[in-house]
Amino acid sequence: MKAYLVVDLAVHDPEGFKPYIAGIPGCVARHGGRFLVRGATPTPVEGGWSPERMVVIEFPARGNAEQFLADPEFQELAKIRRRATVSKLVLVDGAE
Repeated sequence: MKAYLVVDLAVHDPEGFKPYIAGIPGCVARHGGRFLVRGATPTPVEGGWSPERMVVIEFPARGNAEQFLADPEFQELAKIRRRATVSKLVLVDGAE
């Protein structure tokens, strides 16, 4: 079953965020992931959720996503993301 990493982020240091932007695609691809949504500006429709930017990454299975999240390269990139953004991430399984 596919799994999806959904990211809600607000970038407060665009220059500091550039190394993350450059490094993350290769790391995602190594774990079988692909971007479905990448840095898009969402349109709030209902409720109080108003993310600034959204990213959705599809993985072939939850295990791939978990390996991606545990990858030491991703952990280093995540430090950059945390310094340059305010972000929230959730991992969710897809429907069969």
